[in-house]
Amino acid sequence: MGAMDFRSKRHIGDILKEKNIILKGADAATAKGFTQLPNFILKSKKLNAGDKITFAMLLSYAWQNDYCFPGQVRLAEDLGLHETNVRKHLKSLEANGLLAITRRGQGKTNIYELNLKPRNHNSILTERKRSL
Repeated sequence: MGAMDFRSKRHIGDILKEKNIILKGADAATAKGFTQLPNFILKSKKLNAGDKITFAMLLSYAWQNDYCFPGQVRLAEDLGLHETNVRKHLKSLEANGLLAITRRGQGKTNIYELNLKPRNHNSILTERKRSL
């Protein structure tokens, strides 16, 4: 059995412990789930911390789908932010090619499409290539 085969069958808690991360309490993979954020977003200098956590929250909503449609009130509550700040973060993500927003009309929530491969050539993806 190759190294990759062995790793793929190991419990995530065991792997994380080897990397000097200690998990206390419930198993991270089963207790209400968890959200992974791509490193190029996490390390981006074009996005502020609020942009990154907003992207992560949207990603957590869309965990089993390719889209999500939370209201801005719910986003603000879940993030602990004012709705005005949430709108700023959404606009920043959209401007950087990471988010496409489809407005569905008054009284309805928007649909947010998360782009893990930004289309904008001046986007974070370009920044990622320069850092490699």
